[in-house]
Amino acid sequence: MEDIFADPTNESRKRDLRGKDPSPSELLEKIKQLEAELVQKEKELLEKDTLYEHVSKLTDRIHAVAANGNQEALLLAKRTNELQKKIKDRTRQVMALVAEVSMKQALATKLQQEMKDKEQFLTIVSSRIDQGLPPPKETENEWLKILRNEKMQKVAAENRAKHAAEEEQAAASSCLHTTAVQRPTAYIPHDEFSLPVPRPYGALAPFKPSEPGSNMRHFRKPLVKPIEI
Repeated sequence: MEDIFADPTNESRKRDLRGKDPSPSELLEKIKQLEAELVQKEKELLEKDTLYEHVSKLTDRIHAVAANGNQEALLLAKRTNELQKKIKDRTRQVMALVAEVSMKQALATKLQQEMKDKEQFLTIVSSRIDQGLPPPKETENEWLKILRNEKMQKVAAENRAKHAAEEEQAAASSCLHTTAVQRPTAYIPHDEFSLPVPRPYGALAPFKPSEPGSNMRHFRKPLVKPIEI
């Protein structure tokens, strides 16, 4: 096909296009028509630009309102969380108060019952005393217990006062108070040439071993082996 169209002697390689060229007047009219259409398109484009600017302003305003709405929603959510936390705290406090009130009511009921029992017991004791009878055995035991407790408290108070007085006396006389076991500082000779009078040890006092502790139970006594000769 390339050879056919490249051959200048071939008459069939060219093809005439149908139609005719427009005249200059027609071209001028066509140019005027295109210019009018261009002006119309420019007007439409200007209107669209104006509309776009207006829509852009409205969109920016809507975005600003939406951003403010998001900020307000965030603040509202934080406020809601704080209120929910306060409600939970108040609920716990109310539950604690209700439990405390229930305990107080139970204690009040118990005390009222005890008061009724005491009143009934007092009535019985009063009637027995009016009749010249001795009080019940339980009353006598309780009275003896009260007297015994008072006596024990009195003895304890006297002991505390005595101990405090001894401590004050020891502090006033600059004495050294100790709980250590007193070690002997003298001995009585047992020979026939000396009198049985305590004689001080001096610088060479005998050694006094301490009492074996509880850890001695972990040690086994040694076995003495016989000596073979």
